[in-house]
Amino acid sequence: MAMTEAPLDLLPTPGSVIGDRVVTDASGGEYRHIYAATGRPTRTVALAGVREVEMAVRAARAAFPVWSSMRRDHRRRLFLRFAELLRRDAQLLNVLTTIDAGVPVAAANLATLDAAEWFEYHAGCIDRIGGELRPTWPLNAHAYTLEEPYGVVAAITPFNSPVFAPCMMMAPVLAAGNTVVMKLSRSTPFVAVRLGQLFLEAGFPPGTVNLLAAAPAAGEALVRHPDVDKVFFEGATATAKSILVAAAESGPKPVALELGGKSPSFVFADADLERAVAFTVIGGFSLGGQACAAGSRLLVQASIYDEFVERAQAVIGRVEVGDPLLESTTMGPLVNERECQRIQGLIARAVHERQGRLVAGGERLGGEFADGCFLAPTLFADVDNATLLAQEEVFGPVLCIIRFDDEEDAIRIANDSPYGLSAYIQTNDLRRAHRLAQRIEAGMVNINGFQGSAPCPSLPFGGVKRSGNNRVGGIEGIREFTRTKVVTIVLD
Repeated sequence: MAMTEAPLDLLPTPGSVIGDRVVTDASGGEYRHIYAATGRPTRTVALAGVREVEMAVRAARAAFPVWSSMRRDHRRRLFLRFAELLRRDAQLLNVLTTIDAGVPVAAANLATLDAAEWFEYHAGCIDRIGGELRPTWPLNAHAYTLEEPYGVVAAITPFNSPVFAPCMMMAPVLAAGNTVVMKLSRSTPFVAVRLGQLFLEAGFPPGTVNLLAAAPAAGEALVRHPDVDKVFFEGATATAKSILVAAAESGPKPVALELGGKSPSFVFADADLERAVAFTVIGGFSLGGQACAAGSRLLVQASIYDEFVERAQAVIGRVEVGDPLLESTTMGPLVNERECQRIQGLIARAVHERQGRLVAGGERLGGEFADGCFLAPTLFADVDNATLLAQEEVFGPVLCIIRFDDEEDAIRIANDSPYGLSAYIQTNDLRRAHRLAQRIEAGMVNINGFQGSAPCPSLPFGGVKRSGNNRVGGIEGIREFTRTKVVTIVLD
């Protein structure tokens, strides 16, 4: 069955939303967008460059006094209105997400609804920050703190979830009272325009949110801009290093980082094996493995190891790879040809260097998939944790299985990683689960599953080590984008 052609008539004219208009004559050159499922071009995108960065930061700076001083109940209503519009336009946004990044439309729908949830939750948090009274011993004084927004926040977001990722980042930034200039991946230009239009339709003051479909050079210009007060980056660790350098040289200015992961997923012998296999294997291929919190290292106890590998091979056959515009598809193409070739190279190297035993997948799909960027769900067993396959984030449909003997061995292997974003534990021993949760070097630990299709908006999301330093979600996420001022009145 041939792939469904991209419905080009639904695509908005690509461009950048700056202030109250869509800028389509940008200065950053052109990008020929390709629909990843068919390999066919959709539109030529005019990318934002340094000129548009300057326009966007100027618009955000002008909007900051209006937005930050707006009554909080008014801001709350705008958040709720934007969430309503996301739900109203969900069907269109889902199709745009599929065309932008190859995300299956069913997964795109969950992401759009989750994005609405994030704005609804943060609407209720807008009046929960402000400050508190503080003791002043040994002074005889009345003192309090104020939690104030930074000003203009530059946000840089990845390609893997074109609706949810920007909304997850912007909700706490805006709730704290900041304005935002967001650089989106050039691979996802269509959702960016529609989101910007929805912010304006919801009633956000022009310039509060500026969304740039931008060339890579625009990212550095944005980070270095003197009127940017804080930087928020979500993406690869290598890029984060260059952002930290640019922010230090141009400020210094604070940088919040939400980076990659190589998250361990433990399976102990006492776990419900059928459920554990389904969760770890099928869950690992969510978004084609293009998810920072994916449990891509499967740590399996020796006594059930062989049975787990056998069951995992069978479960991979249930991963429905196919046309991303069909509701039945669970895994679509990778975002573009460059990513497809990069991951093919990593697989070939792992096979050549015998980093593990290839038990499923490993090849590019042919036939009806030949023109698109489709890789088969890939599984390596007998992987040594010291290999590149186990240590580096693949960001694609590749899982590796590692054997462990006991609890101590499992902790040693799990923590022997430069990353520390998330961890997953499958066990029916509650005491063991709590012991491991305390000792695993990760920002988040999930026991016997993970609730929901995206991070919960009421819980702080983020990692340690090379997985970043930032938290979004919960009150912690909003306070990430405020700075504290102290006011003291001496009473003597």
